[in-house]
Amino acid sequence: MDESTHLKLPYIMPSQGLKHLTHNEALARLDALVQLAVLDRDLAAPPGSPVEGDRYIVAAGATGAWTGWSGDVACFVGGAWLRLVPREGWVAFVVDEASLLYWSGGWQELRAALTAAHPEAALEMEGA
Repeated sequence: MDESTHLKLPYIMPSQGLKHLTHNEALARLDALVQLAVLDRDLAAPPGSPVEGDRYIVAAGATGAWTGWSGDVACFVGGAWLRLVPREGWVAFVVDEASLLYWSGGWQELRAALTAAHPEAALEMEGA
């Protein structure tokens, strides 16, 4: 097994050279995934001047460095884009919308799902 089950973090193999590269990749993935907050989910191409640590949910029709990444999370790390493929149950806060999404074969609004599952809770959320 070369990677962890849930976060797909790379394992350091006993005979591996340059172990620090694998360790640093795992740290970059953890930093990107823990408390996942993305700036936007409507961009299909990378922004012109990303800042280290910027994260986006890639929109449909991805182009440029994000080609083939539609629906994935793109994180700018070390001057390059890191692709994080979502897994069942991931939750992300979308900063520009102030909304929560969850992954279940695609990004979906968490509030809408909770309201549909528990209509009585909708009244409580409206008052919050």
